[in-house]
Amino acid sequence: MESPKLNVQNLDFFYGKNQVLHKINLGVHAHTVTALMGHSGSGKSTLIRTFNRIYELSPGSLSVGEIHFAGLQILDSQTDLFSLRRRIGMVFQKPTPFPMSIFDNIAFGVALYEKLSKPEMASRVTWALEKAGLWTEVKDKLAASSLALSQGQQQRLCIARTIAIKPEVLLLDEPTASLDPLSTSTIEDLILELKNEYTIVLVTHNLKQAKRIADITAHMHHGEIITCGPTSLVFSNPDHPITKKYIEFAD
Repeated sequence: MESPKLNVQNLDFFYGKNQVLHKINLGVHAHTVTALMGHSGSGKSTLIRTFNRIYELSPGSLSVGEIHFAGLQILDSQTDLFSLRRRIGMVFQKPTPFPMSIFDNIAFGVALYEKLSKPEMASRVTWALEKAGLWTEVKDKLAASSLALSQGQQQRLCIARTIAIKPEVLLLDEPTASLDPLSTSTIEDLILELKNEYTIVLVTHNLKQAKRIADITAHMHHGEIITCGPTSLVFSNPDHPITKKYIEFAD
């Protein structure tokens, strides 16, 4: 098997004096969907925030350990965070479109990293919207405010905005938690399609969602990964009694 795209080794994480993650070890392989499941407060969202160090926006936070990514030690003090956050993009639970046009939502981020001509930018915006399955719905209103879109459309716009800068890894923090079943299904289909080009880490409270779309599932409990393996095996024959109980209770 190939080396993991992301390789987490002995990771501890602290908010001030409060330790949130304990000795996390996890390998995330290219072109797979890895789901992190567990109760609220188990450390799922904190863990994926270490992958692009966005946790540093919160004062007093500290990661100890190693996270390797394409020859880079992410937690090294010399790591270029601007470049890292291009290569490892993130979509949050609540859709967060910028208060600007649909077109500019995507072009804004691209312009931070690349100098494109107007035709090149238009092509990139179209490409990203097509990838996110949104193009046919918005192609005639690119100048309209993104805030006029439905929640499901806004979330797909956020995905389009993230992939427009051409990352290698997509971090999805409960991307369907606030959406209706139809929008959820649309985004799940999109995730399955996107994994052909990206490596995806998904935080979800929805165990059925993990079953449907994840290749690998890890169960987090009080800041530790207590179960991790192929999704079908984790759900059919979990090797930890707490995971077994969690799955039975959720079902």
